[in-house]
Amino acid sequence: MAKIPGPPSFDGLKRRMAKHRAENPTAKRDHFVRQTYCLGLIDARAKAREWFDEYPKAAYWTEVESWRQLDGDRIEFTMRRLPSAD
Repeated sequence: MAKIPGPPSFDGLKRRMAKHRAENPTAKRDHFVRQTYCLGLIDARAKAREWFDEYPKAAYWTEVESWRQLDGDRIEFTMRRLPSAD
């Protein structure tokens, strides 16, 4: 009787994937600049307005990427934009 081979080893593939991920972190992949803030509601709105005034949406793709309301009317939010306008 012939022996049936087992499944191939994925060790080499796992090593290559780990190396690639270590050399190319997520933040470098999409080229956006991000900044996270935790401010009161009024200050959060003012900070977001600063970003939109300084980096117009049409040129920098500026946006509020994520936000959540915390206790005490504090807002944690992340602003995102391209590093430069072309």
